[in-house]
Amino acid sequence: MSFKNFPMVSNVIFGRGCFSQLNEIITPKRENELAPFIYLIDDVFENNYNLLSKISLIYDDYIVFISSNEEPKTTQVDALVEDIILNTKSIPSGIIGIGGGTILDLSKAVALMITNSGSSEDYQGWDLIKNRAVYHIGVPTISGTGSEVSRTTVLSGPKMKLGINSDYTTFDQVILDPELTEGVPIDQWFYTGMDCFIHCVESLNGTFINSFSKSYGEMAYSLCKEVFLLELSIEEKQNKLMMASWHGGMSIAYSQVGAAHALSYGLSFVLGIKHGLANCIVFNQLDEFYREEVILFRKILRTHKIKLPDQICKNLSNNDLDKMIDIAMNLEPLWKNALGENWKDTIDKKSLKEIYKKM
Repeated sequence: MSFKNFPMVSNVIFGRGCFSQLNEIITPKRENELAPFIYLIDDVFENNYNLLSKISLIYDDYIVFISSNEEPKTTQVDALVEDIILNTKSIPSGIIGIGGGTILDLSKAVALMITNSGSSEDYQGWDLIKNRAVYHIGVPTISGTGSEVSRTTVLSGPKMKLGINSDYTTFDQVILDPELTEGVPIDQWFYTGMDCFIHCVESLNGTFINSFSKSYGEMAYSLCKEVFLLELSIEEKQNKLMMASWHGGMSIAYSQVGAAHALSYGLSFVLGIKHGLANCIVFNQLDEFYREEVILFRKILRTHKIKLPDQICKNLSNNDLDKMIDIAMNLEPLWKNALGENWKDTIDKKSLKEIYKKM
């Protein structure tokens, strides 16, 4: 029997205020004076002195502020890489991503594509990357995506939304500072936190489940319930949800996500709905897959007075529906985890269309 040998983040630091140690962490990693550190930062921090004051730009280091209003795209990655190659005197010492899942995924993809030729679109899939990425650091400023720990960078390409799944994708260093999640809008906090909750549900109920994934998944699931159902201080919620995101990401790293993510990829690609919200919209219609957890999810919705968008697929053309269905059906590992090797005996285009039409 062959067991999966997957990479983990080499170094991680956790603690309120630990972001202030960034310069100390990267100094030994600088290749030379001509090899800059390039910061890809969510543009919501463009005027945030508290965060920016902790970053010391020396030599040719520079910052690129990036909007996270849209899902990361292969064209966006390619443009960033081209700009870096044209405007730096040497291969960068490292890429540092500071933001939510969008920025972290972009940072991982850029770090990969600096050392791999062609377009990032060519590497959407499993284990297609040939060369190790440049050194890259992830600094999450919202908790739930698990991007900080995963071997995947999810991108929307011209044909599909699909991750670059590779052992070289994983960050070399992660900085987990719960203080950086202060000020996140409530709805964004909720949907991203529920992304973590759904990671756990899909991992724990999947056919790929094993003791390694289960131990992380159960911890993340328990932390999510505490954060979203118990009366906790703001600091406790920040700390616990950041660790839930980490554990949830570790759980799916050694197993897989499932039906909700398969269907949400199509929703995001065609309608441009952000990943966390798309997962919530889909998960709310998956009683047949995760009945008990969907009931708990609806309780959490009521507790936080969250009303999900509805009838979003009501007026879609058949072409759009078919595109969503094709994207979902193409994610075979996710369906295998959700339903087993014979998943096609349960799922077909007609059944997926019926689920989408409920949304």
